[in-house]
Amino acid sequence: MPEFKVENRVWDAEETMSRDQLRACQLERLRSCVARVSAVPFYKEALARLGVGPESIRTLDDIRRLPLTTKEDFRRNYPLGLLAVPREQVVRIHGSSGTTGKPVFVAYNTADMVLWSNLCARFLVAGGLRPEHMVHIAFGYGLFTGGFGLHQGVERVGAAIVPAAAGNTNRQILLLQDLKADVLICTPSYALNIAEVGREQGLRPGDLRLRYGHFGGEPWTEDMRVRIEAELGIHAFNNYGLSEVMGPGVSGECAVQKGMHLQEDHFLVECLNPDTLEPVSVGEKGELVITTLTKEAMPVLRYRTRDIAWLDSSPCPCGRTTVRMSRVVGRSDDMLIIRGVNVFPSQIEEALLRVEGTAPHYLIELDRPGAMDEAKVKVEIRPQDFSDRISELRALKGRIEREIGIITGIHIEVELVEPHSLERAVGKAKRVIDHRQVRMSDGSSPG
Repeated sequence: MPEFKVENRVWDAEETMSRDQLRACQLERLRSCVARVSAVPFYKEALARLGVGPESIRTLDDIRRLPLTTKEDFRRNYPLGLLAVPREQVVRIHGSSGTTGKPVFVAYNTADMVLWSNLCARFLVAGGLRPEHMVHIAFGYGLFTGGFGLHQGVERVGAAIVPAAAGNTNRQILLLQDLKADVLICTPSYALNIAEVGREQGLRPGDLRLRYGHFGGEPWTEDMRVRIEAELGIHAFNNYGLSEVMGPGVSGECAVQKGMHLQEDHFLVECLNPDTLEPVSVGEKGELVITTLTKEAMPVLRYRTRDIAWLDSSPCPCGRTTVRMSRVVGRSDDMLIIRGVNVFPSQIEEALLRVEGTAPHYLIELDRPGAMDEAKVKVEIRPQDFSDRISELRALKGRIEREIGIITGIHIEVELVEPHSLERAVGKAKRVIDHRQVRMSDGSSPG
C-alpha cells in the first residue's frame, strides 16, 4: 500500500443527504421514470399488461410491480426501439462490443450527458482526483462506454487528460514516464500488464509519478488490488457501470475502499435471488437489478445485470449516506458449473493471487470428452520464478491446486506455462474457454 493517503472529498451535496431525503427523492423520480417509459411501445405494452402506471407507485416497494428488462429485450428492439425521446434529441450513441449476437445500443440526450459526467466525477473525486492532476486513459475509445465516460468525468473535474486509448504498452509506458500522469484509468488486468512490461524495462514501484488508479470494465479481486498497488505504487479504486443503464458511474469507491457507493439518487438498485427473483437479505449475494431514475433518452426499468454482488447498508466513515455494493464476484449467466459445483472465474483468480510465484495471467479451459467435466487452469509463472528444476515446478503446481480446492471445493488441474505465453488483452481479459459449449452446439452429446 502506498504511504500517502487519499484525502476524503465529496463532489456534491446529494452524496450526503439523509436516508429519508434520499428515499423521498427516489420515490418521486421513480414515478417520473415510469411516466417517461410509457412513451416506449415495449414498456407501454408491458405496463398495460401488468396494470401499472405512475399512479401505482406509492412506495419504493412498488418497484416489484414493474416489469423486468433483459439484454434480450434490447436486442429484440434493435437498434433504438427503446428510445423514449425524439431521435433528433439524441446526441450520443454507445453500445456493447457485440461479441454475442447484435450489439446493444444505448442513446443519450444532452441532459444525460451532463448527468453522466457528474456521476463519473463523483467517484473520481472520491478516489483522489483533483483539478491539478493529469490523467492517463488507456481504455478504448469507441462504442464501449468506458473510454468516453471516464474522459468526460475527468473533464468535469477539470483535470488534464492524456487520451492514450488501448494497446501498444511500450508507448503507454513512454507517455506515463514523459508526461508524468498522476492517475491511470484502464481495466485492472491491463494495469498489471503495464506494470509487468515496465518491470521488464527496469522500472520499480514508485518510479512513475502515478498516485491513483481507477479500474473497471471487468471483475477483479481484492488480492489483485493489492498486487496492482504494490507493483505500481498507487492507490487502486474500483468502479462499476454497464452500458444498458448508463456506463461507468453507477457506483465507485471512496477513500475507505470498503465497497462501491451506489449513486442511489439516480439508480434504484435491487439485489435479488437470480432463480426466484425474490429480494435477498442485506449482505447476502444476489443479482443486481437496476432501474434508471433520471436518464431521459433511454430509461430502463429493472434491468437484470446478471452481475452477482452483495449490498452493505452500514454507515461509511467517508460521510456518504448511500448503500455500498461489493465487487462483482461473478455473473448469474456465466457461472461455471464443474462436476455439479458452481465456480466463478474470480474464485480461480483469488486462489492464484494467493500463491507466490504465479503471474496474474491465466486461462480456464473446460471440456467434457466423456461423461464427466474436465477443467484445467493454465497459469503463467513469473520470469524471476521460472525454473528448470522439475521438483520446484511440481511443488508450485501442487500449492496452486490446493488453494483452488480450498476456495472452490473441487480439484482443478493446473498447467504451468512459460512467462508471456498466454495472450494479453488490452480490453476485457478472456479468462474462460468452454469447449463443452462447442460440443453441444454442433449436435454432439454433452455426456
